[in-house]
Amino acid sequence: MPLEYHNLSAFEVAAAASLILINGLISLLLRLGLQRSLLIGAVRTVVQLLMIGYILGWIFSLNRVLVVIGLMLAMSLIAGVAAVRRTPRRFPGIWFNSIVAVMASSWFVTGAALTFIIRPEVWSNHLAQYAIPLMGMILGNTLNGISLGLDRLGSELTDRRSQVEMLLTLGATRWEAARGAVREAVRTGMIPIINSMMVVGLVSLPGMMTGQLLVGADPMAAVEYQIVIMFLIAAGTALGTMAVVVLSYLRLFNSRHQFLSERIRKT
Repeated sequence: MPLEYHNLSAFEVAAAASLILINGLISLLLRLGLQRSLLIGAVRTVVQLLMIGYILGWIFSLNRVLVVIGLMLAMSLIAGVAAVRRTPRRFPGIWFNSIVAVMASSWFVTGAALTFIIRPEVWSNHLAQYAIPLMGMILGNTLNGISLGLDRLGSELTDRRSQVEMLLTLGATRWEAARGAVREAVRTGMIPIINSMMVVGLVSLPGMMTGQLLVGADPMAAVEYQIVIMFLIAAGTALGTMAVVVLSYLRLFNSRHQFLSERIRKT
């Protein structure tokens, strides 16, 4: 017998939200001082999700290409800014690098998915319902990779400053001097998605697959969609992390093979 979709009541949603009190209790018992952050986070979660719910309902009913593109641009911009906000070490141009990397990777991967995987004849009349969720899932993970990559690049170059400058003094090119830091930054940005791929289906059931199962989708159909999503996310994360690290490397080393360490500032 097929599972029927269950609309959650306000009481059921409130009951789930009350579980945040567990986090608050742990913070109080261990004196972590996270109560204010938890409260702000909980309120923002509810407000932001309710707001996007109303916006998506309007956009889905409208289903206009320009409106969909406008929302996706706004999502990309916010993701690019959010990635830098999580990074303690910054330099001139970091915001631009992050936004470019986020947009280039997420739009490329989403475009490839809507062109070659989920073909236009499938979504032609439902662009918003396919493009926006795909973009959102790719952006969320790409943002994390970019943030981790930027953070690791800054810390690696700061910690290895003397080594980098010595290599340059001995005649190494900027790439030879920075190669180790670049590799570590890209590797760090890709670790979370690799870890997720290692345990998906065994330890965790991803959000998209869980959502489809809850509304009664065939388990194998849900699995097929999740496989597609995992590889799209992996590609977006790799491209975004690589792009932001390379762009940052070019800003921190000039064409005369000098390390511009004074540009890195800790916030």
